[in-house]
Amino acid sequence: MKTFSKRMAHLGTENAFSVISKAKKFEHEVLEPQGKKLIYLQIGEPAFDTPDNIKQAGIRAIQNNETHYTASPGIPALREAVAQVASRQACVEYQAADVVVMPAAKSVIFHMINALIDPGDEVIVPNPGFPIYESVINYLGGTPVPLPLLEEKDFNFSLEELKSLITPKTKMIIINSPQNPTGGVLTRETLEGMAQLAKEHDLWVLSDEIYDKILYEGEHVSITSFEGMPERTVILNGVSKAYAMTGWRLGWAVTKNAEMASYLEQLIINDTSCTAAMIQHAGLEALTGPQDAVTTMKNEYQTRRDLLVSLVNEVPGFSCRSPKGAFYLFVNVKPILAKLGVNSSEFADMVMRGAGVLLLPGTAFGAHGEGYIRFSYVASEENIREGLRLIKDYVSSIYSD
Repeated sequence: MKTFSKRMAHLGTENAFSVISKAKKFEHEVLEPQGKKLIYLQIGEPAFDTPDNIKQAGIRAIQNNETHYTASPGIPALREAVAQVASRQACVEYQAADVVVMPAAKSVIFHMINALIDPGDEVIVPNPGFPIYESVINYLGGTPVPLPLLEEKDFNFSLEELKSLITPKTKMIIINSPQNPTGGVLTRETLEGMAQLAKEHDLWVLSDEIYDKILYEGEHVSITSFEGMPERTVILNGVSKAYAMTGWRLGWAVTKNAEMASYLEQLIINDTSCTAAMIQHAGLEALTGPQDAVTTMKNEYQTRRDLLVSLVNEVPGFSCRSPKGAFYLFVNVKPILAKLGVNSSEFADMVMRGAGVLLLPGTAFGAHGEGYIRFSYVASEENIREGLRLIKDYVSSIYSD
């Protein structure tokens, strides 16, 4: 049998899914016979159902036979709605022609990098960060260059460090704000400095703004608010997080660069032809319909965030800052790792087996995540309280030995 493509060896995955697979096996084989279950405090998925008005819009679209091909970059009404939303944060007015709708926001990562990167090109990526960034870069023969996000800077990066990483081979920078996995939010000062460097060195930017509506302090700042950036930036966004629509798979790219928009459309034509029509109509309702549910979900996440931050900081050897956005808590566990002589991945496994709580090691998001554990506070208040009680008891027993 002939061998597979050598490229496949360079394609990574999301460790979150492999961790869940291992956890399910442990739960089935070990805990369930004891009448116990794991408490899942790691999942990055909204804990709410899709708002009813959005579901009804999807149902109506099917009933109205919106079940055929659409134009590859999306239906005009949705593209116009996306353009209007993106314009609120930008220094320009986006038009429908600047929007390319895709089946999931994650597709924007794959297609933009595909449109830009040749073997040997360098892409600066946040670290810790969403692992698919590096996976796609490696797959296409590029070189990911990690940009450390610093806890002491509330998980912003150093502009001096960014400048030092730029070489003649650098073609692109990826940013994510609010961030997965840290919950950090890039400041206006940080973004302005990065914008200046991008213009000086003629670099593209992928701005992952999928959590822009889940912000607890201040206002969301897009790098497209700085002059000269809309033409060299692709905004990644979609409905998954803010509208609890992860399973609908709907996202979009926004750019003022007509050539980039054309290439993204061409890639969509070669990949999926178009995004499902009824899904687009549901997305249109999400953007143009009542926004009460978004506010309700965000307020509930903030309540759970405050609870989790309080409880985590009571655990010996744990410390964390209160995140300003998204629904993740990146917890510093370096003291307990040093005491046990283990890394964050080994410790997360110990917590799963010893306390019955599933967390993600920081290294699931890159080498600079070592020393950290990621929590997600989409779980119920009951599970957060019980999970932290079990973790505190387990860690306290380690310190008492």
